[in-house]
Amino acid sequence: MADAIPGPAARRRGRRRAGQDTREPLLAAAREEFAERGFEGATVRRIAERAGVDAAMVNHWFGGKEQLFIAALDFPVDISTILDQVRPGDPGQLGGRIVRAFLTVWDTTGGAPLGTLIRSVASHESAARMMRDFVGTALADRIVRPVAPDRPELRAALCGSQIIGLGMIRYVLRLEPVASAAHHDVVTAVAPTLQRYLTGPLD
Repeated sequence: MADAIPGPAARRRGRRRAGQDTREPLLAAAREEFAERGFEGATVRRIAERAGVDAAMVNHWFGGKEQLFIAALDFPVDISTILDQVRPGDPGQLGGRIVRAFLTVWDTTGGAPLGTLIRSVASHESAARMMRDFVGTALADRIVRPVAPDRPELRAALCGSQIIGLGMIRYVLRLEPVASAAHHDVVTAVAPTLQRYLTGPLD
């Protein structure tokens, strides 16, 4: 059956001790489990079983299922940092805070991890599914839903298209003048559209 997971003999030779490096096996198992079952369907217990480790190692290395999911996706942004920066403040200025926060984080790496992620999503359905789950959980539930007057899933998808599209133009295609534009100029141009997706009329 498609939902079956490997048995203990096929999955591992023996449970790893807590002192061993269990982070990479957990990431590998999480990518498989999230790709097969999505964020909601995957469980910490099943991921730990696939990795041959104790479920407590998920909290030890990652702090929980959501953080493990983001690490497995290898999303080139620390979502906790983004949330801390953008959620406090006037909801009417949220679009500007989001654009500024993503630009700041992406600029520290020159956008290289973002390019790797986009290429992975474009060529691998499992990575694409994980990205869809990311937009539907971290973005929709944590940022968009608290301020959206209606249709939070649609608004989250539109916000995702704006943010990821901006990242691709600026850091992957490096299309000028966006690629070298100052943060202030990019925020001024993009934030009103993002704000409308967040809180404005969609008709």
